[in-house]
Parts: sequence; structure tokens; C-alpha cells
Amino acid sequence: MRIKKNSLYIGIIHKLYLNLILNENKILKTFSLNITNIQKNVVFIMFTGLIQSIGTIKKNNMGVVVDGCKPFSPLKLGDSVSVDGVCLTVSELMNDAFFSNVSEETLKRTNLEEKAQRNGYVNLEPALRLSDRLGGHIVSGHVDGMGEVISIEDLKNSWNLKVSWNDLNYCRYMCDKASVSLNGISLTIAEISDDGCIFSIAVIPHTWVKTCLQFLKIGEKVNLEVDLMAKYAEKLLKINNNNLISKQSSVISSKWLEEQGWN
Repeated sequence: MRIKKNSLYIGIIHKLYLNLILNENKILKTFSLNITNIQKNVVFIMFTGLIQSIGTIKKNNMGVVVDGCKPFSPLKLGDSVSVDGVCLTVSELMNDAFFSNVSEETLKRTNLEEKAQRNGYVNLEPALRLSDRLGGHIVSGHVDGMGEVISIEDLKNSWNLKVSWNDLNYCRYMCDKASVSLNGISLTIAEISDDGCIFSIAVIPHTWVKTCLQFLKIGEKVNLEVDLMAKYAEKLLKINNNNLISKQSSVISSKWLEEQGWN
């Protein structure tokens, strides 16, 4: 009886091992395809989260006018610029400013509408060129949702900024020392609580004075974008897990054990 049980256990382990071997090539292929897709996206539009200028934004008929682009001029029609973490297209040139059409979806998901109404300050960054250094992390300029500043603590050598997510679906992407884009700035998460729905960021003086963080107030809404790599990793795990489950037989029978050489 013990021999039969041992054979059954060994058979189960053997089958699981075979499934891993059979899926290994597919896992590698899927990973390679996703990396290729990332590389394709990088070729077209990508930001690093390293702010190059502080500008202003104001409403203008069907869009917004963004001023303060001189540090990275000249711009061309069709160029992409990250405005507080939102990827906007240059529709019209205006000296050191540009006009951009903004969709209802963008206004709904971001803080641009509120800032444009009061000619507010915004962080600016032009799209990355292939010859540039990737000093921050990969930022797409597609804001996931907004958060709210719940505390700002002025410490001796830094500022501690605490933010909460409005949309709790993105809490799962938060973890200690991970990257997050806040109003277009590449920042490192110092601490999380409430399963990632609240997170803290330690901001050094250079980042504070060179960005719009210096103007933040408690209760203010901020644009948040989670690390793109976290999304790809989650998708890969789901795909591979589903493939493994679908190909695995639900019943390990005596016949199957005999076919695998276990008598």
C-alpha cells in the first residue's frame, strides 16, 4: 500500500515537472514578446520622470496652453511633452509655449483641468531621445489615476510626502523601494501602509526645489502612474498561470501513471 502511495506522489511530481518543461519555451517566448513590445513603445514616446522645467498651464478654448518650455526648446509640431505626468501633443507653437488639445478622458483622469483654471504650475519634460540617459524610470505619460496629499513633513535633510490613492485598484502595485510617477516626477516609495493604498516618499532638497512639489498643499490632487514593469510582470504571471492550469490534466489515473512508466 505504501509503495502505491509513493508511486502516486512521485507520479504527481513527475507530471508537474513535465508541465514546467513543456511550458518553459512558451514562458520565455511570451516574456521575449512583451520585452519587444516595451522596446517598440520606447522608440516612439517615453519619459524618464526627470523634470526639466517648471511651467504654467491655462485653459484655451478646446485645449490648454503650456508655457515654460524654453529649457528644452525648440519644439516641433507633433512633439510630445509630459505635463505634470500627462503626455500632451504639441498642436500649435507659441514662442516658448505650446497649445495642446485635451480630451475629456484626460481631464477626467488628471488634475490638469483644475490647474488650468487657475493658471497653475506644472512639471515639464520632453519625450526621451534614444541617445538620452534613462536616469529615472520608464514613464509612459498615461496617468492611471489621481491621489491625494494627506501629509507633508519638513525634515532636517528631506521632505516626507504621504499620498493616498483615489482608485484602490492600483494599491497592489505599490511596494517598498518601487518606482512611482507623481505629477510626472520619478520617485521612490519609502514606505507603504493599508496594502499600498497609502504610501510615503522621501524627497531630497534638489527634487523639491526643481519641481512643483514645493507648491503642494495638503488635500491637493496629484497625478499617479504606477511602474510599467509591474503591469507587464502581472500580465505575464496571469498568462503563464492560465496556460499551465489549462494544460494540466484534472485527473491523475492509474492509466496515466502506467503510460509514464510507474507501475
